[in-house]
Amino acid sequence: MKRFGIPFLLVWLVSPQSLQPEDNPAWVALFNGRDLSGWQEHGQEKWTVEDGEILGEALTRKYGYLATTKTYKNFELRAKFKGEGTGNSGIFYHSTLQGVDIKGVQVEVDPNPGRHTGGLYESGGRGWLVKPGPAGEAALKPGEWNDISFSVLGNRVVTFLNGVRAVDYKDPAPRYFDGVIALQLHSGGEGKMRFKDLYIREIE
Repeated sequence: MKRFGIPFLLVWLVSPQSLQPEDNPAWVALFNGRDLSGWQEHGQEKWTVEDGEILGEALTRKYGYLATTKTYKNFELRAKFKGEGTGNSGIFYHSTLQGVDIKGVQVEVDPNPGRHTGGLYESGGRGWLVKPGPAGEAALKPGEWNDISFSVLGNRVVTFLNGVRAVDYKDPAPRYFDGVIALQLHSGGEGKMRFKDLYIREIE
């Protein structure tokens, strides 16, 4: 059995910018910048690739998801996002989908200040697990590209927004332990969400 890279994880938890994906071959690109290979659409919203970015556009008043075809258990993920309009979004992990019915946990992604980006919300279960503190809430850059990163290791999840630690949460009763990663377009939203530079590092 392989052991967790504890020194590596401790450094990452303190400073996610200190270890760039291109500096470590363990990091794998989730998005190739050209097409949606390795991803599957759920719902009627529009997902395309534009200028090397994943572009999600709200077409209806319902939810929409773009999910990986592979499942992940313990990992670290990094991405950049930019919201255009009022639409809410998120990055789900340990998730399963039946149409647009999703169960799993969401790292909140919202283009508006004070909407708990970096917090954890469980769909199909307990709702909000934890919201960011004041520093995390203030880290969002509205209308700009934002860095979001998080680690999932057992029942502990740590999230960063633009280098600021948003939450460090140990779930006392986790319900989901494995599943796909999914980008969300929230029901009732308007506008677009963009994602790029999505990388993942699995932890065995």
